[in-house]
Amino acid sequence: MPGEDVIVEIDPDAAAPPYEQLRSQIAALIVAGVLGVGATLPSIRQLARDLGIASGTVARAYRELEAAGYIRGRVGQGTVVRGVPELSEQARQERLADAARAYAAAVRELGVDIEAAVTTARRQLEA
Repeated sequence: MPGEDVIVEIDPDAAAPPYEQLRSQIAALIVAGVLGVGATLPSIRQLARDLGIASGTVARAYRELEAAGYIRGRVGQGTVVRGVPELSEQARQERLADAARAYAAAVRELGVDIEAAVTTARRQLEA
């Protein structure tokens, strides 16, 4: 990302589609404060070229981030970080369910048993 030492990666073999990988990584960088309010994101074309993915994939990730309130895109001004959006309880529950589905898919893909997966998740949550 311009001006940042941030690396976003797309795993073509991951269970999550590329746009979701990109959306979730950028959202996580915003939540962690790595990408602060006002930070400029690369153009759709530039990020697509850098990651070796279709522009439509980046555009979808940016649309979803904008709809969720993380970023704002303006013609001629680029795409900038707005910050971490306030979530309603329903939105929070939907995001939690989405994250749980993604984790479950990764666990299945890795062939890890449920108890090991839950133990690992618990350790990460407590860290």
